[in-house]
Amino acid sequence: MNSQREIYVPPQGPPQGSGPSRDIYSLMGEENIYAMLEEFYTLLATSSIREMFPADSPEEMKEASRKSGDFFIFILGGPPLYQQKHGNPMMRKRHMPFLIDERARNTWLESFKKVLETAPERYQFPREHLPGFLTFLEEFSAWMVNTR
Repeated sequence: MNSQREIYVPPQGPPQGSGPSRDIYSLMGEENIYAMLEEFYTLLATSSIREMFPADSPEEMKEASRKSGDFFIFILGGPPLYQQKHGNPMMRKRHMPFLIDERARNTWLESFKKVLETAPERYQFPREHLPGFLTFLEEFSAWMVNTR
């Protein structure tokens, strides 16, 4: 990481809400969450922010999607798989090596929204919880922005 880089801190700070419903996990199940994140990472692999993700092979992208799945499983009400495997999430700190501006945030967010369009049918994502989950993604992704 460049020590001369000016780090941007979003004025709204970290997400303040209660997060998405923790009932989502019990309604979807682990494998559906992993499958949804795998589709999301498949979109990211062809996006303008591709360089932020493992470059060597599709298997590495799948592994990155599993790691993200571990995080979302916990956020959505499941066991703390991410913490057990990788430690404290500290997501903003973990993303600091990457230059994340509003363009990158919007690419990430639009890719997730595209997956969510069919998530109720494909992954049993409960429709009634989509608005709250989208709010969480908006706030979470805003907090990841670290570059103007």
